[in-house]
Amino acid sequence: MPTGPGRTLRPAASPAKSAESKAAESLLSIGSEANNVNVTAADESELADGATSPKIVVIGAGPAGLTAAYVLAKRGVTTTVLESDTVVGGISRTAERDGWRFDIGGHRFFTKVKPVEELWFEILGPDDFLRRPRLSRIYYRGKFYDYPIVPMNALRNLGFIEAVRCVLSYLWVRIHPPKDKATLEGFVASRFGWRLYRHFFKTQSEKVWGVPCTEIQADWGAQRIKNLSLFRAGWEAIKPKKLKARQGKSKQVTSLIEEFNYPKYGPGMMWEKCTELITAKGTKVVFDSRVTKIEHEGGRAVTVTALTDGVPTRYECSHVISSMPISELLRAMDPPVPADVLHAADSLRYRDFITVALVVPEADGFPDNWIYINDPSVKVGRIQNFGQWSPYLVKDGRTCLGLELFVNEGDEWWTKADEDLIENGKRELQQIGLVDASHVESGYVVRMPKAYPFYDAEYKAHVATLARWLEAHASNVYPVGRNGMHRYNNQDHSMYTAMLSVENIFGAHHDIWSVNVEAEYHEERVEEEAS
Repeated sequence: MPTGPGRTLRPAASPAKSAESKAAESLLSIGSEANNVNVTAADESELADGATSPKIVVIGAGPAGLTAAYVLAKRGVTTTVLESDTVVGGISRTAERDGWRFDIGGHRFFTKVKPVEELWFEILGPDDFLRRPRLSRIYYRGKFYDYPIVPMNALRNLGFIEAVRCVLSYLWVRIHPPKDKATLEGFVASRFGWRLYRHFFKTQSEKVWGVPCTEIQADWGAQRIKNLSLFRAGWEAIKPKKLKARQGKSKQVTSLIEEFNYPKYGPGMMWEKCTELITAKGTKVVFDSRVTKIEHEGGRAVTVTALTDGVPTRYECSHVISSMPISELLRAMDPPVPADVLHAADSLRYRDFITVALVVPEADGFPDNWIYINDPSVKVGRIQNFGQWSPYLVKDGRTCLGLELFVNEGDEWWTKADEDLIENGKRELQQIGLVDASHVESGYVVRMPKAYPFYDAEYKAHVATLARWLEAHASNVYPVGRNGMHRYNNQDHSMYTAMLSVENIFGAHHDIWSVNVEAEYHEERVEEEAS
């Protein structure tokens, strides 16, 4: 694997502007040369609530929070960004240890929302992106299965008889669909059949969430594999490349893309650059600053208090854009929220995440970006090969494998010593036949709390309760992003909710709770292509 600045890699092309993007010029009109944010004075009369000197506090310096601060800076509005951690990027950060860089979960820069794609290239520029092939496989019963599904590969690995059974199982559910498609089990089985569901989805999903698939709502599957089914996966696998090339992004299934953009030095590069740009224009980013109280009166939030290095600091505010977990947001309200709202906040659950990054010789790597581990005998749920995301993340002759563990904060895995997690990772790599444990040169551990909002049967009702209370008692507080809205969104969706929330501050009336990246973009593209 070639490394260093002189390596030859295909750069990403900056996106061409569409009719949709031209209509979004108010969001994306600035920042062409050298990534400068060329702001003009804000038209203060545009503020929806009539405020003439906006004091906007942004809670969280992840993709949603920094997107909001960036778009506001382009309007000439500086903000205060409060980040509880010591780095930017949230779950989209790039961790660095001893010169090794690794992504926390793997972030493809692929979107069907044109303004978001243009914002990516506006912040970094095309020279800082690589165009990377997407390759992933499923490890199951000692064999590797291509994903997206390649019929001949699956047939060879499953064997002819089992492959026929899987097809018959799929045909069966087309005639006799599962009774309860509101759960993840019913949702997936209805699209792939019971046998493929048990082969390829059940174990992996239960590793991620830690509960049976019957306790997980279908919403999660709908967001991740909404348009994917056995028939569609088979068709995508055999479709001629010329037909794929003519197909617009709006027609692609997100789970089946074959290429994506990726920043040279990982997704954190995007948010580090974004932070540089907004601070150069006067926005203040305060690290190690945990929000503890939000005072509200007359239906509006008026101050935000945060502990910075143990010292409380009070910030007056005209608006708050919050990507902190919505449950914590409501618990921070002063006066406190009523008992039923507090119950809803306390009832929201999360799933936490650990990356165990192991350095191995390049020869012990694999060609995939990641591999799903559908083996219930090991804890690891997915393995990233960071050298396949970008050679700029690794060093000469070696690569870094990221073993992902899905846990609950405070459980036996979360509290294990780093050394024990590293030793367990080495054992499991050898157990599944991927890498000899003796070949691991070094290891690092990164813990990420509240990585995934949990979709149980009551989460929708709880979130609705919190949203209604905010609308009635703190209407100038705008929840955005994954944890801010308790929605398992990709990075682009989180960014888009922030962009629309800024528009709302300036008088628009977007319903960010109804934002659905694929459906929204698909409708716009179809209309455009038909015109």
